[in-house]
Amino acid sequence: MKTNPTVTDPAALSPVMTTRATAKGQIVIPVKMRRKYHIKAGTTIRVIDEGDHIVLRPITRELIYSLYGKYKDYDLLEALAEEKKYEREL
Repeated sequence: MKTNPTVTDPAALSPVMTTRATAKGQIVIPVKMRRKYHIKAGTTIRVIDEGDHIVLRPITRELIYSLYGKYKDYDLLEALAEEKKYEREL
């Protein structure tokens, strides 16, 4: 059974950090988060619309390596090309 985190359980609480969007819609990811998730200059970040919130997911080597073998019968390059085509149509 999942329980709600309490104030007495600091490990269950996620750090909240704020940032502001520029006129171009750009945001700065705080340095603590960049270090934690190994985000460096040029890191691709997937932006996911979850309906009532946005999820930013870095595409790092660790993530790519974790996918090796998981999709061995799936053509990832073809899927990426389809996704890029879809994004251009938006």
